[in-house]
Amino acid sequence: MTEHGAWERVPIDAQSVEAPLSRSAVFLVMAAGEGDGDLARIRDVLGAVGDLVKNVGFRDLGGRLSCVVGIGSALWDRLSPGRRPMHLRPFAAIQGPVHVAPSTPGDLLFHLRAEREDMTFELERQLLDVVGDAARVIDETTGFRYFDARDLLGFVDGTANPTGAELPDAALIGADADPDFAGGSYVVVQKYLHDIAGWAALSTEEQEAIMGRTKADNIEIDDDDAPRKSHKSLATIEDDAGGELAILRDNMPFGRPGAGEFGTYFIGYAARLWVIEQMLERMFVGVPPGAYDRLLDFSTAITGTTFFVPTAAMLGALAEPPPDPAAATMDGGEASPAAASSSLGIGSLRGQT
Repeated sequence: MTEHGAWERVPIDAQSVEAPLSRSAVFLVMAAGEGDGDLARIRDVLGAVGDLVKNVGFRDLGGRLSCVVGIGSALWDRLSPGRRPMHLRPFAAIQGPVHVAPSTPGDLLFHLRAEREDMTFELERQLLDVVGDAARVIDETTGFRYFDARDLLGFVDGTANPTGAELPDAALIGADADPDFAGGSYVVVQKYLHDIAGWAALSTEEQEAIMGRTKADNIEIDDDDAPRKSHKSLATIEDDAGGELAILRDNMPFGRPGAGEFGTYFIGYAARLWVIEQMLERMFVGVPPGAYDRLLDFSTAITGTTFFVPTAAMLGALAEPPPDPAAATMDGGEASPAAASSSLGIGSLRGQT
């Protein structure tokens, strides 16, 4: 505590949201069990993730192993009753004139990344051992880098990602926007399956008009005067001053050719959840309404889930059980420092001695 008895804010220490594009990734979405024992076990998992990453990552420091943990709104309310990020909410399904962006369940997201697939595999194995039966796997998708960061449709993906000083503003919540959760991030995941045969039947020029970029050299195509907007234009969100509001994408191709499965796993980190929501609304409903993203005729969304990514300090606080109500007050009924810190928000404030 300071000499004036005030509480000081803990420095922001974001999870590895900004980790560079990797060669391998695992996207693991899980549903938490309903029991108190399940919740306690999940708290243990949240506290163990950092050590698991260190233990596996130490085998090859050049493998750049990382894991980002996201928490869905329902589980967040169980872990931190009464205090939640300002805009955390379940993914809302979008019904377009032809295509639907479904909303699917998910309490936990583990986004594993590394330069080696054996490292993401081993981290996932150890992580699931710790989880045990406290949560069940809803979706497990293994992604890979496809040549020069292309998707399975043959186009470069993630070109518009923010870099440098623009990255934190796009991906991390600012202190002025939501002080108690500054440094955290909203993340939306969607799993898309592609009609590869149908896409291949189009000419390169038709594909480029749909995507809004050239296929060979990834140059933007100006479609301002086109009767139908491209995927690139529909996925671009601007503020009132006309400036582009970016998100951080870390999409990965996935597939099983023997099963005829080809897809893209969309994952978008954002400081402003509404930017992703508006982007998807524009894609599925269209601008003007009805003029939806023609890419959806060849790429079908089968999942859709929203999570909040807390900072490392918040994650550590969530790993701790809530204080015993019987010990929440000191003599005379005055709130204890520990109870005061807890009531002010998960991980946002800490007493200084």
